[in-house]
Amino acid sequence: MRVCVIGTGYVGLVTGACLAHIGHDVICIDNNEEKVKIMKSGQSPIFEPGLSDIMQSAISTGKIEFSTDLAAGVAHGEILFIAVGTPPLPTGESDTRYVEAVARGIGAHLNGGYKVIVNKSTVPIGSGDWVRMIVLDGIAERQKTLITAGAAPTYDKLPEMTAQFDVVSNPEFLREGSAVYDTFNPDRIVLGGNSPKAIAMMKELYTPIVERKFADNPSLPPVPVLVTDLSSAEMIKYAANAFLATKISFINEIANICDRVGADVTQIAKGIGLDSRIGNKFLNSGIGWGGSCFPKDVAALIHTADDYGYEAQLLKAAVSVNERQRVLAIEKLQQTLKILKGKTVGLLGLTFKPDTDDMRDAPALNIIEQLNRLGAKVKAYDPIVSQTGMRHGLTGVLVETDAERLADGCDALVVVTEWEQFKNLDYSKMATLMSHPVMIDGRNFLDPETLVRAGFQYVGIGRCR
Repeated sequence: MRVCVIGTGYVGLVTGACLAHIGHDVICIDNNEEKVKIMKSGQSPIFEPGLSDIMQSAISTGKIEFSTDLAAGVAHGEILFIAVGTPPLPTGESDTRYVEAVARGIGAHLNGGYKVIVNKSTVPIGSGDWVRMIVLDGIAERQKTLITAGAAPTYDKLPEMTAQFDVVSNPEFLREGSAVYDTFNPDRIVLGGNSPKAIAMMKELYTPIVERKFADNPSLPPVPVLVTDLSSAEMIKYAANAFLATKISFINEIANICDRVGADVTQIAKGIGLDSRIGNKFLNSGIGWGGSCFPKDVAALIHTADDYGYEAQLLKAAVSVNERQRVLAIEKLQQTLKILKGKTVGLLGLTFKPDTDDMRDAPALNIIEQLNRLGAKVKAYDPIVSQTGMRHGLTGVLVETDAERLADGCDALVVVTEWEQFKNLDYSKMATLMSHPVMIDGRNFLDPETLVRAGFQYVGIGRCR
């Protein structure tokens, strides 16, 4: 099928590259010329395991191209994905101006032939009908231009044009660091819309993935495809992220109680995770959730509830617990080192999660800010940030090139991101380089016994030791 993906951020680029990999003809549109040049060379502008390989393979087979020409993209695609960002506003609601601009642009360039316009961006509930309205506005504006120029004598063609597209909601459930895997091995595919023709085309688009032709385990049953109305599909995305964020805040609340009563939250998580009604995922306690999705989506859902006269108390509590959890590492440092002024603290990890270069709303940023406020010197080592030299606007922190340089002269280390390679560092040597070998394990990621044998004073989150 012919596909156009508008917006090559995290979701758009992964979607476009993976659809090209399974055999569709894809054009990815972005208004950033430098970014388009990078992608044309086969390089990904974001760090995501496996993405560059997928892109280069699709480029070599001619299945994907990158352009700044929206008109060409609209003309090419039977299916048009809107995959631009919807960043949070100070009020908590989503900023939809980029979605509006793209929808209006699509309308301005529609010129016969049936199109399915797909909301891939995470958009407020009710945006499907809103996008349809904006596309129609774009069509009307073009018609006015044509009439003014004398190219079209009347509006007679406008009703015909309005029947040439349908809008579908197709939320993404990709995890940063596992997005390529998640695309080919999804738990479900959600399609929201009221047009049987549009839904049928979307099912055709995803048939290779539904039939697990590119899955790690092709013998599994077909991927479930859930067809809903537009608003329900949009709500599914928000509800999924809000539930996972709440689950993390719940186990962090339990960890804080464990700290006070002497229980071990890792054993608690294992015990309740064996309950099939609960499951063991997203029960890792630590210094809270961040990134581009959870904070934004929970805030947007709270804002939507407020708009409709409902106070989402549980979601507000999940946010409150998470805000407190962000500074828990500071409390642990103060309990261990007492006065932090004049001390040197090293952060193991900066990104909000491993296997990504994403620093959006990362807990590390809060920790750096608080340590600077308290007069501590802050150093950090992150496998991606340190390697690429990308500083993401970081201030008040010295980014080291390796873990041993980080440890040198530190009074304490804090595990901020659970990078797998942190399990294999030479902690015995690192302990000898430190002024005070203290380890605050903000993710309960390292083995306490190993750290103690290496000479560290180990402090976890809600753990007995």
